[in-house]
Amino acid sequence: FQQFSDSSRKEHVKITSEPKPGFLERLSETSGGMLIGLVTFLLAFYVLFTNEGRALRTAKSLDEGLSLVVPLDSIHSISQQNEGRLVHLAGALSTSKPLFDPSYGLSIQAVKLKRNVEMYQWVEYEDSKDYEEDGEIKKETKYSYNTEWKSEVVNSRNFDREIGHKNPSAMAVESFTAVSPNVQVGSFVLSKGLVDKIDDFKQLSLSHLEDPHADVTRREDYFYHSDNPRRPEVGDLRVSFFYAGLSGDDPHLGSADRVTVIARQRGDQLVPYHTKSGDVLEILYPGDLSVEEVFQKEQEGNTMKTWALRAAGWLSMFVGISLMTRIFYTLVDWFPVVRELVSVGLKAFAVCAASSLSLLTISVGWLFYRPLWALLLALLSAVPILVARSRVLPKKQQ
Repeated sequence: FQQFSDSSRKEHVKITSEPKPGFLERLSETSGGMLIGLVTFLLAFYVLFTNEGRALRTAKSLDEGLSLVVPLDSIHSISQQNEGRLVHLAGALSTSKPLFDPSYGLSIQAVKLKRNVEMYQWVEYEDSKDYEEDGEIKKETKYSYNTEWKSEVVNSRNFDREIGHKNPSAMAVESFTAVSPNVQVGSFVLSKGLVDKIDDFKQLSLSHLEDPHADVTRREDYFYHSDNPRRPEVGDLRVSFFYAGLSGDDPHLGSADRVTVIARQRGDQLVPYHTKSGDVLEILYPGDLSVEEVFQKEQEGNTMKTWALRAAGWLSMFVGISLMTRIFYTLVDWFPVVRELVSVGLKAFAVCAASSLSLLTISVGWLFYRPLWALLLALLSAVPILVARSRVLPKKQQ
């Protein structure tokens, strides 16, 4: 059953209702959730275990790199003595020729040039709430529509109400990113992997450019395909440009960007360095950094990634256990007081079990690298269960 009400052309409310699910239906839904929970639970073990090996391998590779790296005396001469070695250098970026966008009469001496195209489109927002009435579960959904600039085509055919909110199916102008085929620091050519790391995009000012076509208007830092940029219509386009890695002195943008690189020297090329630990060192940072500063940043990044994946692994395990044990909540759903007690108990169990199993998995991941720490973590994994058990025993005695 559906009921509609209109408050305006840009907003409407739809109410759907369905019979309250019976016990067997809810039990069936819970069984499906248990399967999803099992997959999530097993995924947590994989994430936690592989993360520890990755973190330790990366840390050892960085220590190895720090002990072997050779700072170059000059970036303009290539020494055969450093062939195949891990080298450190810093200098200004340079490219062989400018990047062009002839459609808009624009060129820039940079590593990357990005054209970003946005279209003025309808966007649908929905806000839902569920409630129970006359023995039925009802869902009230408010749909609202607004016009916004979007860089992706919004498919209005998926709207609840497309009439009056129809978007074009494609953009007449496409976005793209141009990359210089040859990027150097001094006499050294950067590998594709190093070029990919130059991604600090800045918006390009268009104030010094003229309108490229009669149907295009420049306003601030955008080119508009619109009759009136101040009051755009659905389907109008606006184009902006971004650049990364300024590689030549520009009268409007300043001097070339400087970068610091640590990679393996192969002739006049800088390529990935494979460590004995099985990792790859191919590092690039903006600015002039010392060897110690670069490796400190890498170690900090490795630590942040490790803790982020640990948190993700624990959360995945918690959600998995919660879904797998939800069947107990469903079985007592008819008794409100018991249901609330079971709900609290299941959440506490999920927290303790996820914490213990996460610590145990991490300890297994450390077993081959740091056996003493692995043993300590394995013992620590029993703490959440012992704490939970110590709280349960007094309640039983009471």
